[in-house]
Amino acid sequence: MDCIFCKIIKKEIPADIVYEDDQILAFKDRAPSAPVHILFVPKKHIQSLVHADKGDESMLGHLLLSIAETAKKLGIDERGFRVVTNNGKDGGQIVHHLHFHLLGGKKLGW
Repeated sequence: MDCIFCKIIKKEIPADIVYEDDQILAFKDRAPSAPVHILFVPKKHIQSLVHADKGDESMLGHLLLSIAETAKKLGIDERGFRVVTNNGKDGGQIVHHLHFHLLGGKKLGW
């Protein structure tokens, strides 16, 4: 598989890892859109959110709670932050491995 996120998970490509456990990995985005821009990826390769199934429910809940906990640790929980996942070409997905962006550290606009 030629998935860049799978290679990061396997430690074949270096990344600035912020959080890791047996289900997910979180690392700083190399081209940040905000002062805090962290990508959270499941270690299981799932192409996008629409490719997740009932067996992924627990992991997805754990992933979202890990995002919230990381936001607290980074001190962006009080002022606010954004969580985004892009799905498919029209949704702006570039890497076809499910991932969530944690964005914060400034006032975010659309």
